Amino acid sequence: MTNEIEKVQVLIIGSGPAGYTAAIYAARANLKPVLYQGLQPGGQLTITTEVENYPGYAEGVMGPKMMMDFEEQARRMGADIRWGMASKVDFSTHPFKVEIDEEKWIEANAIIISTGASAKWLGIPKEEQLASSGGGVSACAVCDGAFFRGKEVAIVGAGDTACEEAIYLSKLCSQVHMLIRSEKMRASKVMQDRVLATPNIKVYWDTVIDEIEAEEKIKALVVKHNQSGEKTHIPISALFVAIGHKPNSDIFKPFIDMDETGYILTVPGTTKTNIEGVFASGDVQDKNYRQAVTAAGSGCMAALDAERYLSEKGFH
Repeated sequence: MTNEIEKVQVLIIGSGPAGYTAAIYAARANLKPVLYQGLQPGGQLTITTEVENYPGYAEGVMGPKMMMDFEEQARRMGADIRWGMASKVDFSTHPFKVEIDEEKWIEANAIIISTGASAKWLGIPKEEQLASSGGGVSACAVCDGAFFRGKEVAIVGAGDTACEEAIYLSKLCSQVHMLIRSEKMRASKVMQDRVLATPNIKVYWDTVIDEIEAEEKIKALVVKHNQSGEKTHIPISALFVAIGHKPNSDIFKPFIDMDETGYILTVPGTTKTNIEGVFASGDVQDKNYRQAVTAAGSGCMAALDAERYLSEKGFH
């Protein structure tokens, strides 16, 4: 353990499409960025199997391979990419201080936060295993719905996102079984009305998943009615879990303004946070789109915003 503090120009925290794209742009601008990858190098895409909707990969690409490509490109541009995790920050004074792995501190003139968000899971057996193996469980209908065109699928959730995803799936899939654990939805009235007016969405009120039936791929759900205890067997090809995401923003809470669910607030049209010199990009500040391509775009914006900030302040 060392007490020596390393000084850097730009520190990027997180390594999904946003972090790596920020690193590519910052390195090309000769800002010598240092990027710490966090617990899950490559972010959510490393637990995604096939990605078909990212421009430039005409045949589609496996999520982990795509993130390796991003990382390789950032390294080739000169970014200093390191294994390690930000464990604490102090943004009260400039230069900003970030603790890595609870053992060393780094001082940076600008910070780019790209720590992403994590899907919330139901916590039932086989669920996360099938999600990471491409076995038909997913937390993103827009990402994976097209793989189940013409098939029967289920979705769990009761908010606006769940309703939006159910409607999206209804346009691709033959039947959408929507499971809601209470007798009412949390979604806005207009979204509820749209779901209930869609003929191939079947809503199950007061219903929870009792069991996932699967071998390598999901085959069916056994669902249970909360009041009667009655069980129903539903054959499906995919299960979409839409109970929300949790932004990975806890360590920034003392300093950075967030909404009530922990998404970092940025000045509209920029990646600027409430602290001058600290920028946020990707899913940690985006609860609307949550796509690899939008995360990469905001990573580019963060690097350009950081470059302008450093230039205006005369940091070289």
